[in-house]
Amino acid sequence: MNKLVFANLIHRPLRSVISVLAVAIEVVMILSIVAIFMGMLNDQKQRTNGIGADLVVSPSNASFMNGMSGAPMSAKMANFLGTLPHVEVAAPVMQNFSMGDSLEILYGVDYKSFNALKPFVFVAGGPFQGPFDVLVDDVWAKTGGGHHVGETITIQSLHHEFRICGIVESGRGGRRMVPIDTLGTLTGSDGKASIIYIKSDDVANNNVIRHEIESTKGLEGYRVQPMADILSMYTPARFPGFDRALDVVISIAVIVGFLVIFQSMYTAVLERTREIGILKSMGAAKLTVVTLVLRETAVLAVAGVVVGIAITFGVRELLSVRFPGFAFELTGEWIVNGMLIAFAGALCGALYPAWMAARKDPIEALAYE
Repeated sequence: MNKLVFANLIHRPLRSVISVLAVAIEVVMILSIVAIFMGMLNDQKQRTNGIGADLVVSPSNASFMNGMSGAPMSAKMANFLGTLPHVEVAAPVMQNFSMGDSLEILYGVDYKSFNALKPFVFVAGGPFQGPFDVLVDDVWAKTGGGHHVGETITIQSLHHEFRICGIVESGRGGRRMVPIDTLGTLTGSDGKASIIYIKSDDVANNNVIRHEIESTKGLEGYRVQPMADILSMYTPARFPGFDRALDVVISIAVIVGFLVIFQSMYTAVLERTREIGILKSMGAAKLTVVTLVLRETAVLAVAGVVVGIAITFGVRELLSVRFPGFAFELTGEWIVNGMLIAFAGALCGALYPAWMAARKDPIEALAYE
């Protein structure tokens, strides 16, 4: 039976290849959208965690997603927060969501206080020397053919040129950082901040600091959250739109795979009517005929899944070379999920052709020309 299965697939190579590619496309669609979203989410989570803060102060209506809330606070508030008991550092940061030359969150930082949260590790160059200097991380420095200290770049969202003064190790919030005063001037938010990061003298005193801030007159409406709580929000559950988008992509992918497999196996059954008649005249049971069709489908599905996973890894490698800063995260869990979804969709597409083959009357099938 196994020889018959492979002989049937080899007999129509073009149809078999198209079926394999249909399943492969299904797998690539599912894995790619998950890898892109989860990569962006986890990359932002890791870089936020790398800032080195223990507490985050933000307005009550601010989004937990960096850069989505504008700059509604006074940056001078950081000076007051820095005087509170158990507060070692209070660093104001302005975050600007940019869709200029690339999709990013540009950071405006006060170098002294931001560096005090967790010191920068310089790969080349050094701190800001002027108002139009920019720090870039080593990942961004590899983009576009590579960048170096002293190079002048244009930040499209700000419509201004900046000199790269230093390249730092990645994982410290934004991939590009400019002086907070400069960002405030260019965006019309002088003296403002989006968020204030606080480093305590001991994490055990976080609740004391939080209570002190919330009990201070004029600060009652501000939200004070431990960094751990902020990081816990970086999950797909916090993005209802992601689940809906994923369901739509999976549905489209399954429909494509289902229809191609259905058409392929349906045509194969019609072309092998006489062959099926011979099998049934020799005593083959209905289950045997159904199993034959499903075995062929399973081979196509397995081949399609393997090709799809290989293509997806190829896409990841291509993106890592062409766009080093682009996060594309493949997880074992979703690779397994993609395999199972594609395999199940293919088998479902073959059920009706298999049932139709099993119902054929052997006498009519033998007389079929």
